[in-house]
Amino acid sequence: MERKLAAILAADVAGYSALMEQDEAGTFQRLRADHKELLEPEIRQHNGRIFKLMGDGLLAEFGSVVDAVECAAALQRGMIRRNAGASENTQLEIRIGINLGEVIVEGEDRYGEGVNIAARLQALAEPGGICVSGKVSSEVSGKLAFIFEPMGEQRVKNIAEPIACYRVKFDQGMSSRAGPRVLKRISIAVLPFSNMSGDPEQEYFSDGITEDIITDLAKISGLHVIARNTSFTYKGRAVKIEQVARELGVGFLLEGSVRKAGARVRITGQLVDGRDGSHLWAERYDRELTDIFAIQDEIAHAIIEQLKVRLLPDEKAAIDATPTEDVKAYTYYLRGRQFLHMCSRSYMLLARRMFSKAAEIDPDYARAYAGIALCDSVLHSWQYADISIEGILATSARALELDPDLADAHASRGLALQYGGQRDEAAAEFELALTLDPDLHEANYFFARFFFENGDFERAATLFERATQLRFDDYRSAALLACIYLKLGRRADMQRAGRLGLERAERELSQHPENSSPAQLGALMLAYLGECDRAREWAARTLAIDPDDLNAMYNIACAYLNMGDQEAALDLLEKVLPIASVHRHWWTSDPDLDTIRDHPRYRRLVEMTAAGT
Repeated sequence: MERKLAAILAADVAGYSALMEQDEAGTFQRLRADHKELLEPEIRQHNGRIFKLMGDGLLAEFGSVVDAVECAAALQRGMIRRNAGASENTQLEIRIGINLGEVIVEGEDRYGEGVNIAARLQALAEPGGICVSGKVSSEVSGKLAFIFEPMGEQRVKNIAEPIACYRVKFDQGMSSRAGPRVLKRISIAVLPFSNMSGDPEQEYFSDGITEDIITDLAKISGLHVIARNTSFTYKGRAVKIEQVARELGVGFLLEGSVRKAGARVRITGQLVDGRDGSHLWAERYDRELTDIFAIQDEIAHAIIEQLKVRLLPDEKAAIDATPTEDVKAYTYYLRGRQFLHMCSRSYMLLARRMFSKAAEIDPDYARAYAGIALCDSVLHSWQYADISIEGILATSARALELDPDLADAHASRGLALQYGGQRDEAAAEFELALTLDPDLHEANYFFARFFFENGDFERAATLFERATQLRFDDYRSAALLACIYLKLGRRADMQRAGRLGLERAERELSQHPENSSPAQLGALMLAYLGECDRAREWAARTLAIDPDDLNAMYNIACAYLNMGDQEAALDLLEKVLPIASVHRHWWTSDPDLDTIRDHPRYRRLVEMTAAGT
């Protein structure tokens, strides 16, 4: 019996029986046309092969799981276009399921559990949607600019073990029967501007320019702008414009470069038609650095003019408004954001210094105060720094006084309230931050930690999954996901999250070998994955980099516990827990400590810590 590994795509028409009952001949003709003009050509184009047709359904085989997922997205986009203008009762919508697994080969046909699971996933998909298995999500992670939203483990007919399922968000703004089928607005993606300064340390500046252009364009109601986290998956990659446009489902792309040298800056920008790669507009700005905000405005207005987008008065005012008029303050702020994402105590202190300098230069810079509050919240809660909750709340209040809708300020305020014991108020601030900016990484990450502390691991996992998608250098969320999935017995998901986080931690550590944060969490993930020798090497490296960092000691203690070395773990915990009383909710809920809950040394330690507070 011949077997092989293959990606299997299963598709069928949602509500087909009801449609046939209403108009048998018309429904059949539309389905036949869809097959001939869309389904079969797209599957061939993505290197797939249909091996079975069943009434309104089909099964297709792909040698590449990336091809299978890209094909599924192309099919759903094609169906949206074909349904445009059709009446509700004549529209056909398909559901797609994709699995990666072993199949039995019999001539041109394919059988086995790999095929059966794909069919079950298709049944779980929404009309117009795509559902994939955990294996598929793990395999394509970081390779496609799609969001994989966890649906949890699902039990399905004739499959013994539950299946980890993910909903594929291949196009934000394009929906199925519940809403508009065609994106009315002009769609555009802003690719990360290249850093041409010859200095990798200037990367923060080119990234900041890109993010601000995305933010400006997103204020325009006539444009649909692909989110930053999706666009930045193409950072550093050589890409074909037409392919990117097809993957993102957009009509236009903006690309460019930034060269910063002393007091001058050169920025280039090109607006490209996604259909054929032709240039619609290109410009080079060679100016003083103080003109940076004017350049951003000119780029935004040039795109608006080229795409013939109607700009409402309040949208023009929003684009023309800048968070600060001082380029030095802006530069310090961007540098602070870069350091903030590196997480360790030393980098958090550096980030705070940058934000403080920005606020000193421009006392009305709301984002700078939000950055200070964010650093102080993290330093207080995770690094046990002597920073008062009252001071953090005052700083975030200043940011909100200047900009009441600043999501960053609400997120940092939520963290301060959480560790000040006002947990209900903290949850309200996190909710508000996510309402104002659902794509704010800090809000998703902090709220996930909030639920982790409450022992609500399912809700924590959903938010941590989102955080890993929002920042493609976020290994911390992946490490906590691995911990949660290990606790929940979801081994496949634990492996996926652990491998993802380890890959990101390795990349960060290679770029910044002095940063203990990726080393400590890398050690923990290696312990989860059973690679104990490497875990011990990473643990030793962590304690060599930051021997007095309490957060590092705690994470390495957790790594030791997952390797069965309880005494070494307790040696470290005895240094951490007496100082970390603010973190009692965390280490009370943390599954990594479950194996020592009844250990005499741990029980004495908990009693002493409680007595000390």
